[in-house]
Amino acid sequence: MQEQRHNRYEKARILGARALQVSYGAPVLIDTEQHEPILVAAEEYDAGVLPFTVHRGSK
Repeated sequence: MQEQRHNRYEKARILGARALQVSYGAPVLIDTEQHEPILVAAEEYDAGVLPFTVHRGSK
């Protein structure tokens, strides 16, 4: 699968959404020592395991 590049706004939205999921008890997708949801989300993003897609479209 080709790695998709995200701009900083897309990345912030993805990390925020995933951190919220983790804070509400969603299973963590990687083995990590982190306990803060935003840090867990960042590690998952860096590992490329997040099941998010970004649709860029016209207005």
